[in-house]
Amino acid sequence: MTPRTLAVLGALLLPLTAVHAAADKAPRTIAGVEDPYRTDAFAEGSDPMPAVDAALAAAQASGKRVLLVMGMNGCHDSAWLANLVASERFAPVRDRYHIVFADIGMPHRGIVRNAAVPKRFGFRIKGTPTVAVLDADGKVLNRKAAPKWRNAASRSDDAIYDELMQ
Repeated sequence: MTPRTLAVLGALLLPLTAVHAAADKAPRTIAGVEDPYRTDAFAEGSDPMPAVDAALAAAQASGKRVLLVMGMNGCHDSAWLANLVASERFAPVRDRYHIVFADIGMPHRGIVRNAAVPKRFGFRIKGTPTVAVLDADGKVLNRKAAPKWRNAASRSDDAIYDELMQ
């Protein structure tokens, strides 16, 4: 093929590639959730520390762990994770943990709220959500993995489920 023929062929295929790429980027959904990128799970304007303490006390009594999700309603990754955890499919996850959604803002973007929560567990927030698995004594069991949740909306539902059920 001549360079001119290749150029013409490439120009003809380019629009098809764009259409295919757009189809691959269709918005993700969560069954039963109108907008999976919006939530009110993180109680804005309230101190989450009493909820953290209550979850730790409940964990002492039940033997379960605490899932501490530090994020905010306006963060699409935080909202995605909160909506996913609330979905029917994730009922076993809710049964496994005492779950607290702590509004900490987005400290990595200059929005700081309830800074005592990440400080209590030794976190410097690099992205939201930061998801800590705590034992009943408040010890962080997933220190290295906790900050990696800031891409929750990009992860597969299966990967999220599997990690939370470990």
